[in-house]
Amino acid sequence: MNEPMIVTGKLHVPPAAGRWRSQRAPAPEPSTGRVPRVARLLALAIKLDGEVRTGMVADYAALARVGRISRARISQIMNLLYLAPDIQEEILFLAPVGSGHDPIHVRQLQRIALTPEWPRQRRLWRQLKDDALRDERPVDDHA
Repeated sequence: MNEPMIVTGKLHVPPAAGRWRSQRAPAPEPSTGRVPRVARLLALAIKLDGEVRTGMVADYAALARVGRISRARISQIMNLLYLAPDIQEEILFLAPVGSGHDPIHVRQLQRIALTPEWPRQRRLWRQLKDDALRDERPVDDHA
């Protein structure tokens, strides 16, 4: 029963308009802005941390080499993981930026991330978010 079978006959193929078409997901709605840079960097930190934890990458220094960035910059990005989980979630779901500068910058989050107490982080985050998002302009740390 493992012998090949030959079938002869005519195969009718309908015109192009009647051919089966692959079903593709509808195109996503065009966004009204871009994802804030801090959200993209936090998502990157989460992904890179997973790669280090699973052994895909030896350590943060290796990440810096592969990414062709300084070890200091990798540390800045990875420090975002020190933020309280609820702050991280809020950052990941920040509203898209329509135009202009992002209202919140990584350098502003560094001070919060390096604060060891989560309740204090939450107070600092609330203050930063209220100031930055109310005005919809960047808050300058040096003011």
